Amino acid sequence: MMERTMSRTSRIVSASVLAAAAFVAAATPGLVSAQPGSKQDGKKAAEGPTIGSIAPAFALRDLDGKEHTLAQLTKDGHVVVLVWFNADCPYVKKHFGDNKTFNDMQTKFKGQKVTMLFINSNAPGTQGSGKDRNVKARDEWKIDWPILLDEAGTVGKAYGSKNTPATYVIGTDGTLKYAGAIDDDASPNKVGKTNYAVKAVEELLAGKPVTTTTTAAYGCSVKYKN
Repeated sequence: MMERTMSRTSRIVSASVLAAAAFVAAATPGLVSAQPGSKQDGKKAAEGPTIGSIAPAFALRDLDGKEHTLAQLTKDGHVVVLVWFNADCPYVKKHFGDNKTFNDMQTKFKGQKVTMLFINSNAPGTQGSGKDRNVKARDEWKIDWPILLDEAGTVGKAYGSKNTPATYVIGTDGTLKYAGAIDDDASPNKVGKTNYAVKAVEELLAGKPVTTTTTAAYGCSVKYKN
């Protein structure tokens, strides 16, 4: 009789502990109940940061070997624009051919505290990868802002970037202000009427909230390792 009573008591205690844990997980902001490596945890990581959250920190080198860190840029009061890059992707090419989307952005924000970084997360041996290919693109398209190589894909995955040219705008406070497409035309040859990144940067420089914070990114898939 005593053994049955103790067994029943143990079950009640265990159930109470589980219920309390579930309540804490549900009530605590940012607490993820999925275990690392589970499907839910993987899905969350693939989606990247949410608007208003701290943008993932990174340190990457450009084609000349200079290191660029998000922490230093925001510390210096810069608005940061990240664009995922693949020089052989037609959706990227359309912004450097007859259309000068990114060159125009370079000119527009020159002398202001705005930094654009092109990030190539394609794995070695895949389309548009490698230092030589990116140097050629930089010189051909007269790209003044740095092209950073992320061959391991660590930074791309941290941001949940799936397409080139997926675009992210980060405020001086280090939080993500915009994520999505560079503009409102998802075709491989026409440029849209609205440049979401330019609009977001202009609003931030004016001290205003960003009105369009998310859109659906378009383009070629990022060729991650594995």
